Amino acid sequence: MDLQYPVGKFTWNRSGEGLLASEAERQQWLADIEETPAQLRAAVSGLTQAQLDAPYRPGGWTVRQVIHHLADSHMNAYVRFRLALTEDKPTIKPYDQALWAELGDARTAPAELSLALIDALHRRWVILLRSLKPEDFSRPLKHPELGQVTLEKYLAMYAWHGKHHAAHITGLRQRSGWIAASA
Repeated sequence: MDLQYPVGKFTWNRSGEGLLASEAERQQWLADIEETPAQLRAAVSGLTQAQLDAPYRPGGWTVRQVIHHLADSHMNAYVRFRLALTEDKPTIKPYDQALWAELGDARTAPAELSLALIDALHRRWVILLRSLKPEDFSRPLKHPELGQVTLEKYLAMYAWHGKHHAAHITGLRQRSGWIAASA
């Protein structure tokens, strides 16, 4: 099992950015984003403070840092969606997620703060996503590290991202013999 990529690396199997996904694919990605908060809560349910401060893999972030990272990352993604929907090919600002994960709040704040934030953020994000027309997903943004990215690819990426980090936590629970999280 790959501890760093327990659900595999994100892959985008479309050539070019102009190919729209099927409605079924978009609906699955939207459902994945909608389910992320519940999956995270199930993954951390019953963990002690010491378990929240355990790294999910050698050299990896702690469970607490993973939860705070998800809040940081998904807030940025939500804002990027809004920018792409209201501006012409906006250039977004990247951030150093490793440095953000080392800030005091990411290392020590109660996980519940970010879990509550993720709950509210994802409810709002799903409302936005459900309001979009299929052609809206072809709107691009410019990412200084990734190049031009459509909202469709971003939707798929963040659907994967939530599952990816939930699997970090559930994998740690399984390997450590902690009570399994109910899905």
